[in-house]
Amino acid sequence: MTDRPSIWHRVDRALARVRMHRRPLSLLIDGLVIALCWNATYLFRLGFERWLHARPSYDVWVMLGVVAVYLGVFVLAGVPRGMWRFSGFGEVKRLTLACLASGLLCAVAVLMAQLTKVPRAVLALHPFVTLIGLCMVRVAYRMLYEHARSQITGSDTEVRRAIVMGAGEAAKLLLASIHQQGWIVLGLLDDDPAKRGARIGGVPVLGRLADVARAEIRTEATHVIVALPGATVAQRRKAIDLAAATELPVLTVPSASELQDGSARVERVRSVEPEDLLGREPVQLDEAGIAELISGKTVLVTGAGGSIGSELCRQVARYGPARLVLYEMSEFALYQIEQQLGDLHPHLPLVRLMGDVKNLEHLRATFAAQRPHLIFHAAAFKHVPLMEDENAWAALQNNTLGTWNAATAAAEAGVERFVLISTDKAVNPTNVMGASKRAAEMVLSHLATLGHKTVFSAVRFGNVLGSSGSVIPKFKEQIAKGGPVTVTHPHITRYFMTTAEAARLVLQAVALAETGQVYVLDMGEPVRIVDLARNLIRLSGHREREIGIVFSGLRPGEKLYEELLADADTSLPSAHPRLRIAQLQVQVDDVWARRLLTWLSNVDVGMPAKERRKELQGFVSEYLAS
Repeated sequence: MTDRPSIWHRVDRALARVRMHRRPLSLLIDGLVIALCWNATYLFRLGFERWLHARPSYDVWVMLGVVAVYLGVFVLAGVPRGMWRFSGFGEVKRLTLACLASGLLCAVAVLMAQLTKVPRAVLALHPFVTLIGLCMVRVAYRMLYEHARSQITGSDTEVRRAIVMGAGEAAKLLLASIHQQGWIVLGLLDDDPAKRGARIGGVPVLGRLADVARAEIRTEATHVIVALPGATVAQRRKAIDLAAATELPVLTVPSASELQDGSARVERVRSVEPEDLLGREPVQLDEAGIAELISGKTVLVTGAGGSIGSELCRQVARYGPARLVLYEMSEFALYQIEQQLGDLHPHLPLVRLMGDVKNLEHLRATFAAQRPHLIFHAAAFKHVPLMEDENAWAALQNNTLGTWNAATAAAEAGVERFVLISTDKAVNPTNVMGASKRAAEMVLSHLATLGHKTVFSAVRFGNVLGSSGSVIPKFKEQIAKGGPVTVTHPHITRYFMTTAEAARLVLQAVALAETGQVYVLDMGEPVRIVDLARNLIRLSGHREREIGIVFSGLRPGEKLYEELLADADTSLPSAHPRLRIAQLQVQVDDVWARRLLTWLSNVDVGMPAKERRKELQGFVSEYLAS
């Protein structure tokens, strides 16, 4: 049953409505208090029996003049700009000075006009009585506001008032519990004409989605909530754009995919994420083929606690593997993914292993003990500037040698399929990270020619929204601190996809792959990073002039744009419309492989990064070393 708003919800909404007209109402109430205190001062001076009859006939005009003087001084002193719900010592100080100044002006005016029948005691006491009256009104308002707030939120936190975009089933479920979370829903918006003017859970449908721009609808609101989980990506994006234009913080209910996989509940609103703006229509997969690949099998994921590795684990778990082996170097990351999988799939057997892909013997022992049928190799260092100079050798050891070790151990253990998670930065690389991943692809290409039973393949894609080290968490942190948001270049672009879409396409590619193939994911259109920054600023309820965007210049090894090799000239179509097979021109042989392995096995920490990059160019000819 829908939880209807309480009387305190209605009180807060009424206070919010009058708050739109705060300044004129403040002057009106103050004027009434000043007049009331004028009469109260007469009552104090003359007593109850004489306070009406003993007044001069012109006293009404004097009182109106006094009220006018006080209000004029109040306007000059900025009293109407004060917010009564935050009244404190500063407001009392301002009122004291304004009342004393007003009382002095009124007394001088009355004496100069020789209005002798106005008692001198009234002129002297009225400013103090008025000050008490004005303070009492403000204290009473603040007490009412804070009591209503505590009744609504259960604490002293600010009341949140929302306009909800959407009046369907999601909105009904949201209304059933959102009041208990300290929210007040002012109204619903929906494009369905049949819902116009209706009431859902006591909340009216005020108009169409586009009406969120109307001042009379949104003025009382502190937030806009988009409750359209079943809408298409385009419809959802349009609604978010309309909400962002209000310059209020925008929240949303979880998407349909989040609700389906059980990772969220509709009544738990969250901030709008970039994937809500940049996401595409859900990927249609060969579910039967993927299930046949995974169901009842042992699956091992290296880098299981990383951004891609953890999402792969969540997606794999949906297909009922016999066992999921989590191989991770970070203890904290391993703990996090173990806890998540334990909550989402409590009956799935998990093997949690601390391990480093640079340790070949440990990989051999692990694969021999666990006997995985399928391995996703997601362990990698991927932050481009961080891996460019001081950590260049670490990137090569982890990304290239680690891939060699994992693939070699997989072949020796008779693993059915081994897939490398690669990157668009491996295409004509200009940085060590990209070159290390390109070398890893070449390693797999070489191993695929040696006659192993294992099917070796790689999947290459661009940036994943919100992954560790990406620009999204950085932008959010900068916005939370008040800015500015730093973008390297006004024209820099990147391909983006969600972690869920990337992981699902990886599963599809593995089901289709033949040994030695490199799959390229359809990343859609590239996105300008500065536009992404502007969207995040707007969705947080700020204006760009409040936060600011600063261009810091391209970092070492960074491109203005990335390449995917996804056009028809350099790739071939696959059985899935969002996957293409890269045509790799560079062939490697045993001599190249032995040289690379010897080089990676010799640790020379003292070698300058520039020389290291030159040596790397000898193994990856496409690498444009700086």
